Amino acid sequence: MELSEAEIEARLSDLRRRREALDREIADHVLYLELGRRLRGAGPAPAPAQSEERASELHEPPEAVLPRAPAAIRTMPAAPEPPQRVPVAFEVDPAGARRYGRALIEAACGILVRAGRPMHAGEILEALVAEGFAVPGQDPVAALNTRLWKRSGPHGSLRRLGDAVYAPALGAE
Repeated sequence: MELSEAEIEARLSDLRRRREALDREIADHVLYLELGRRLRGAGPAPAPAQSEERASELHEPPEAVLPRAPAAIRTMPAAPEPPQRVPVAFEVDPAGARRYGRALIEAACGILVRAGRPMHAGEILEALVAEGFAVPGQDPVAALNTRLWKRSGPHGSLRRLGDAVYAPALGAE
């Protein structure tokens, strides 16, 4: 029984969906394992080469799944894995996240005072990164802008002068 091209495409699509689900599950387990090790203080995770070897074994479609598929399809290279994301401290500890957020805003205020001029959130972010801070989120400038905007109210430590442009509040200088 020969498989038609449509059947092969359908099987490939199903295999890719299952591989993506496995990749997500593997990434979750690796993350939980790493978090557990960090919390226990048991040291670093296994060497990446071991993980990559195991992951590449999982990407190989078993011969039994495609019994009569052409050899070209069985030997297709696996799609590259997305990079592993390492969690940062403020994602693990809520109280630590609040402390980190306050330190971030204090550092931003210090940057504005030292600059002596209003600055855009993008400029402030560059200066914060140079000082060793990281702003979580898909768009760090937008995340920082939101944090700064929340502190720019009538009793806040910042003044909002325009779209994402801030200066120290008059009494904070």
